[in-house]
Amino acid sequence: MGTQLVVVALAIIFSAFFSGVEIAFLSSNKLRFELERKHGRLTSRILDIFYRNKEQFIATMLVGNNITLVIYGIVTANILTPLLKGIEEFPTLLLLIQTLIATAVILLTGEFLPKSIFRQYSNSLMNFFAFPILLFYVIFYPISKFITWLSYWILRIAFRLKINRAHDNKIFGKVDLDHLVEQAASADEKSEEQELKIFQKALDFSEVRIRDCMIPRTDIEAVDINDTIDNLKKVFVETMYSRLPVYKDSIDNIIGYVNSKSLFLNPKSIKDHLIDIEFFPETMKANEALTHFIKGHKSIAVVVDEFGGTAGLVTIEDIIEEIFGEIDDEHDRNDLVEKKLSDTEYILSARVEVSHINEVYGLEIPESDEYETIAGFILHHHQSIPKPGDIVNIDMYEFKILKTNKTRIELVRLTINR
Repeated sequence: MGTQLVVVALAIIFSAFFSGVEIAFLSSNKLRFELERKHGRLTSRILDIFYRNKEQFIATMLVGNNITLVIYGIVTANILTPLLKGIEEFPTLLLLIQTLIATAVILLTGEFLPKSIFRQYSNSLMNFFAFPILLFYVIFYPISKFITWLSYWILRIAFRLKINRAHDNKIFGKVDLDHLVEQAASADEKSEEQELKIFQKALDFSEVRIRDCMIPRTDIEAVDINDTIDNLKKVFVETMYSRLPVYKDSIDNIIGYVNSKSLFLNPKSIKDHLIDIEFFPETMKANEALTHFIKGHKSIAVVVDEFGGTAGLVTIEDIIEEIFGEIDDEHDRNDLVEKKLSDTEYILSARVEVSHINEVYGLEIPESDEYETIAGFILHHHQSIPKPGDIVNIDMYEFKILKTNKTRIELVRLTINR
């Protein structure tokens, strides 16, 4: 009995090992191992062998697990039979009870628990068990190789299926990159904080829309096609921009833009140096717009809404900032106020983005796809433009409206009531 219990215990341990390694292999981050391998880590070089032969590795683990389960089933039956003497006359019932007990034990200790643990710490445990895994891989390789060959032969001959066995082990997906960033972020290495932010923004860049990075319609500085050159010069000086959109009759009819360099050619009218401008729908993805800018050698475009009206303006700098953060150029407005009075009080321009405030000052103002700025956050909850002096309370955030105009909130005082 004692020897049989030891065999059962070992069978459970090995079953847990093979099951855990299988799930760890499938859920681990290949990119992390590849980076470690290139740095010369021995265990990662061993694991690279497995990733180059995925099907063979999985088959080997299954062979090991099945051999273990067969031994476990035989020995467990021998242990349980004497303990169930009262029902020996009912072999079917005896078999059913033995099966239920053995299955419950192996599912809990050899499947559910180890798979949960190995999935949670997949990379660490794969590195830790690299040498034992290699040992079993070599031992069971001939059996698993034959079974794999036989399986493909049956699929090809009996079912007439064409199996593509081309290896794609060096292809890393977005999931691997996401996982790598999360692991690096959890390490809390301050020296890599900025690089991680850029990496994460690059991963999320494919989901960014033009409307997320455009200059809103209300902030567009533009000139009429019939304006004088003197007025054009004045606007260039006041805004310090190098490019200005040009419209005809209204801002919804932008027909091009002018470059400040053209003023050196002494133009007689704005029409003389009008440059064609691109038009992007606000739902267009930022990466597509960036590609369009680069291929067309353009740097500025009008963003239009679903009705064809002007929703905003976007430049190549605005799009690049979505990855690398703020870039100081002539289109960045320096009149946005951010003043910290204390840990709980701030004076803020309402056009400052909520995500920026949260990141810089460590606040937790709720973010949403419904708004981007402080003004948007207030209007989302207040549903109307408050007047100067009004106080808007949203959860623990108290906004005192300091300055507005007819169409928007401009300046607020934020007090946090913790």
